[in-house]
Amino acid sequence: MAIVKSSAPALEKHGPAIPSRKDTIGALPPEVRPYKRTASFTETTIPAGLLAEHSTKAGTWGLISVEEGALRYVITDPRRPYRESVLSADSDAGIVEPTIVHRVEPIGAVRFYVEFFR
Repeated sequence: MAIVKSSAPALEKHGPAIPSRKDTIGALPPEVRPYKRTASFTETTIPAGLLAEHSTKAGTWGLISVEEGALRYVITDPRRPYRESVLSADSDAGIVEPTIVHRVEPIGAVRFYVEFFR
C-alpha cells in the first residue's frame, strides 16, 4: 500500500476538518490529527489487504473518502454489530475505529483513499 504524507489544511483548535458529507458513518474524536494518507486506489488497484478483513492499530483511526463511484464498507468485528454501508463521493464518509475488523468492496468503478489519524 502506498502511503503519502497528508496534505490536510491547517487544523483548527476544535479538531480535524472532516470532508463535507450528508452522512458520516461514526465520528472522529476531536483530539485526533491526520498523519498520513494513502494514494488513491481504483477497483483495479485496491491492495488485497483492504479487500480482506483487517484492522488499524490501537490509537489509529481511518477516514475512507470516495472520490468517484461507490465502495462497500463492511464492519465484521465481533465487538460491533455487523454493518454494511455504501460510501460514495457525495454521500458518506467512512470512519474506521482503532482495532475494529473491517473490509471494503468496490461496487463497479471507484476511486478512493484512506487518511489516518491519531
